Amino acid sequence: MSEDLNVLRGRIDGIDERVLELLNERAGLARRIGELKGDGPVYRPEREAQVLRRLRAANPGPLAGESVERVFTEVISACRAVESGLSVAFLGPRGTFSEEAALKRFGGGVQGVPCASIDEVFRQVEARQAGYGVVPVENTTDGAVGRTLDLLVATPARICGEVLLPVHQCCMRRVGDSGEIVRIYAHSQSHAQCHEWLAQHYPRAERVPVVSNAEAAHLASQEVGAACIGSRSAAALYALEVLAENIEDNPSNTTRFAVIGYQFVLPSGRDKTSLVTSARNRPGAMHDLLAPLAEHGVSMTRLESRPSRTGMWEYVFFVDLEGHEQDAPVAAALAGVRERAAFLKILGSYPAAE
Repeated sequence: MSEDLNVLRGRIDGIDERVLELLNERAGLARRIGELKGDGPVYRPEREAQVLRRLRAANPGPLAGESVERVFTEVISACRAVESGLSVAFLGPRGTFSEEAALKRFGGGVQGVPCASIDEVFRQVEARQAGYGVVPVENTTDGAVGRTLDLLVATPARICGEVLLPVHQCCMRRVGDSGEIVRIYAHSQSHAQCHEWLAQHYPRAERVPVVSNAEAAHLASQEVGAACIGSRSAAALYALEVLAENIEDNPSNTTRFAVIGYQFVLPSGRDKTSLVTSARNRPGAMHDLLAPLAEHGVSMTRLESRPSRTGMWEYVFFVDLEGHEQDAPVAAALAGVRERAAFLKILGSYPAAE
């Protein structure tokens, strides 16, 4: 048996060396592409989406498709770093789900810029201090993130991509503590996502909302009798003991994040277009506003209303469509909406997340 193991391990060593050679060959090609592009964008969402989709479709196993995508996301990230550096702002500090979303989309070969608020993420991108930003848009349990929607209306930046991140919450406390837990720190959305579990296990504990789950982890690491809710990665960062995992009330709890930047993303073959609009103040205006979508066979996947902040009882509507704004049916539908709308802003077209 030992001889068989040695033979198999020897074959693995040989494969590793070939993989390493091919990875460096790929990185060299990426560098040449960077030289040819000059000042062109380093991050090409449509191209990367096409590469990952092709590899998932071509994967014969036994690796799972998700594993293949994670591996090649890091390969692309490392090769992108050889071509040129890239900075990505996210809602910090380190250990937040926003950081996980940024790593899922961009890989570890980028410079992460943790920000204290969603507003700061937008400011970093708008001031060109960060090439891109990652911000939460909506959650399957709590709905839309209002501050992100408000800032998307005002920003000159565009949505360049989206990330769907399954959110699995943990309850954690300082290593070595064993007494009663009297307060539990978390972002208000995490408290809401774990409401039933908290009511069952810690009904008397005070629920203290903070700006992020990473901040909650930091506070819990400093206090006797305190616990927090957050990701498993935060436990390692803040030396916390995980008391329970997957405590979210909805096992399919998922947060959608938007990637923002100043890039117009070309069609990838499976895209989404986001816009914000408002209807004229007349009977049947909302029906008329959306009628061009049906007329041109364009599917609407999301409709979210939000106070416009320009007048009492006035609203804007956030809409997601299937397809790219350059696709003929989508372009025709948008032209029809524009004719009927009091206000219309295309937030961006980008590859749809798998």
